[in-house]
Amino acid sequence: MPQEHLSAPYDDILLARLGALRAADLPVHGGRTMAYVYDSGLAGLDELATRAQAVFAGVNGLDMTVFPSVVTLENDVVGQAAALLGGTRATAGTFTSGGTESCLLAVLTAREYAERVRGVTAPEIVLPVTAHAAFHKAARLFGLRVVSVPVDPRTFRPAAADMTAALTDRTALVVVSAPSYAHGVVDPVTEVAAAAAGRGVLCHVDACIGGWYLGHRRLAAGIPQPPPFDLAVPGVTSLSVDLHKYGYTPKGASVLLFRDAELRRHGWFAHASWPGYPVVNATLQGTKPAGPLAAAWAVLQRVGAVGYTELARRVHLATRQLIEGIGRIDGLRVLGEPDASLVAVASDDPGLDPFVVADEMRLRGWYLQPQPAFGESPANLHLTVTAAVATPERIAGLLGELAAATVRARALGPAAADPGIVELAAALDPDTLGPAEVALALEVAGVAPDGALPERMAPVLAVLQALPPRLTERLLPEVVSRLYTR
Repeated sequence: MPQEHLSAPYDDILLARLGALRAADLPVHGGRTMAYVYDSGLAGLDELATRAQAVFAGVNGLDMTVFPSVVTLENDVVGQAAALLGGTRATAGTFTSGGTESCLLAVLTAREYAERVRGVTAPEIVLPVTAHAAFHKAARLFGLRVVSVPVDPRTFRPAAADMTAALTDRTALVVVSAPSYAHGVVDPVTEVAAAAAGRGVLCHVDACIGGWYLGHRRLAAGIPQPPPFDLAVPGVTSLSVDLHKYGYTPKGASVLLFRDAELRRHGWFAHASWPGYPVVNATLQGTKPAGPLAAAWAVLQRVGAVGYTELARRVHLATRQLIEGIGRIDGLRVLGEPDASLVAVASDDPGLDPFVVADEMRLRGWYLQPQPAFGESPANLHLTVTAAVATPERIAGLLGELAAATVRARALGPAAADPGIVELAAALDPDTLGPAEVALALEVAGVAPDGALPERMAPVLAVLQALPPRLTERLLPEVVSRLYTR
């Protein structure tokens, strides 16, 4: 390497390049990006997390006998999660890289438990249609058959009776959400967990996005209690909760809790049948960076239960203000009755396209996540309320921007997919599409050959929404692949 590349001025050039790349991204602070990022709004918290990560930057959690500090930190973090979410002294847990890994491990553990303890060799997983995609990913990876249960078109919750009826001798795991991502509602955890226990089936609560918030909201005086959802509910055998969401830690921090260590051990991997070192993993990772764990530990210690309870109280009040305000905007309505801090906003006006509203908001510095229509859930916009936006003034500003965006969107009119093209595309077989057919389909959807997406995404979303889901699933990886073409 040329010597000048080792100099401090070159460091400045590298950092300037990174800063320039980040300038094209949506902001991660300030509360205007209402999906993917979680901002506490607390001064100094990011700096503390960065310093904590730096202390553990070179530590590898692969071998806890070499780095015992990892065990200490993980026990502390898991212990805090268990204490908040209905655990007992028997509760065991694992720190993971995020919600998807936590969900994957819950499914893997259930599959192994079902085979070893109950003799299940053709395992099934029972999911409401609102369950997170991570469980479908887990089913595909680990060879489980998905049994989908519909939800009520008004509440977007599954009926406990329907979930119970779906349980069979082949069911390895039943999953309920607290809350579901799309609509922010808590499933009937108590009833489903009881039914699962009666059949000897494991029951997992996906509280990845809401667990830390709902758990602390219970501690706040003067605001409504959420429905029961955690390990204190009889029959719940595991629960996942992300710390990098409402714990406001840096990305790469989630906890998977089990009722006890005996259940947890079914998900561990150990291998000694090779010439190398003995391998034992509690996660899907081998090498496991300890930086996110250290950062999570520091942030949890800094904010504390009192701090998180106050943040949860503020988020609850802001969410209620947002829901009430949306009800006053002509043409918009909230789907269901959210139990948490996630709000899905649809339109009851045929001339008002939620995706066009999203474009109008994004052009003015706000990101509201488009959610295409699926089943009984119409096209809508997803808003995640975090502490950074949870003041009356900021919610009022958001509502003002949203009201103005609906006026502009109504004037522009809905984005529509050409019916003839959609009919032609619907006849395609996703499993046999060649490169030429894929290129044509993406061109029709408005995706450029180089992968560049248009400034306005409503027309693209209109096409993708109109296509059969399996065809959309075939095309989406091609879109991403083009983005990463060198």
